[in-house]
Amino acid sequence: MTNRSYRVVQWATGNIGTRSLRAVIEHPDLELVGLRVHSADKAGKDAGELAGIGAVGVKATNSIDDIVALRPDCVLYMQEGYDLDDVCRLLESGINIVSTRSEFHNPGLIDPNLKARIEEACRRGGASIHSTGSSPGFITEALPIVLTSISRRLDCLTIDEYADLSSRDSPNLLFNVMGFGSDPASFDQRRSEHIRLAFGPSLAVIADAMSVRYDSIQGTGEVAPARQDVTIAAGVIKAGTVGAQRMGVSLIRDGKPVMRFRANWYATRDVDADWDLRETGWRVLVEGDTPLDVSIRFPVAPEDYAAFTPGLTAHRPVNAIPYVCEAPPGIRTTADLPQIIAKLG
Repeated sequence: MTNRSYRVVQWATGNIGTRSLRAVIEHPDLELVGLRVHSADKAGKDAGELAGIGAVGVKATNSIDDIVALRPDCVLYMQEGYDLDDVCRLLESGINIVSTRSEFHNPGLIDPNLKARIEEACRRGGASIHSTGSSPGFITEALPIVLTSISRRLDCLTIDEYADLSSRDSPNLLFNVMGFGSDPASFDQRRSEHIRLAFGPSLAVIADAMSVRYDSIQGTGEVAPARQDVTIAAGVIKAGTVGAQRMGVSLIRDGKPVMRFRANWYATRDVDADWDLRETGWRVLVEGDTPLDVSIRFPVAPEDYAAFTPGLTAHRPVNAIPYVCEAPPGIRTTADLPQIIAKLG
């Protein structure tokens, strides 16, 4: 990897975008040259002030014309949803993209028409686009590559993500959006479709790179009722209502999972299900000729989660910028790129 500096634009300043914006400003080999915002009240403000660290002399804009005119090496594309016209214009202009959007994880599973348009934009501009983050990304791609690098046979890879939501004071999110405290029989199982669409392509990238055969990608959804009334930060979970949920996706071979990801979200661990709900974090189980059971916990107090967790998703895209900028044009996956090494000095 070269030691050159890269000119970067941050695209969007939500929870994750604000953290990556700050990381770019502080990075020794990255130069923030622009900031794309969507709300009119942020346009014209200094990027450093929006990042909470003081003025840096870069003004936010809501114009893509302004961004293209800057001729940056890379855009950190982190808006909610994505605009295909904007994405293609950036790529056609020779601007590489690193994104937290899950739509670009696996070119083999992108709609053929969309894929053709994106790849043509990459070809015209000589640019690349890459999606990554913490989950999906680090936990579904980067870590499995390392763990299976000592294997010669894989029977099943299981990734469990655990999230204790009992201290989150967001009643609308937990009760209305996620369905906690609702009747298990009426729980909307279509919520599992989000996990299938977001994580299935990510797992498939690694399976394909490892030549692990699979027949289909299947989504799963389960809920577990609370055994007794429990009061959490967001309100009360009544006994018999949804206290925990497990949404997942599996790559199926011969009727059995060969790779799978499960999101275990819970408001209480006292539920009527044998799920071995653990502290917030991840567990990766490798079954094969070199079995491994790896648990990752976050030694952070619950009251500090809001300040800590955005970095989990924001930092890997920032660290990936040099690798994506130096990659051949196209939709680049984790399997295509060298191992991403953070520049921390």
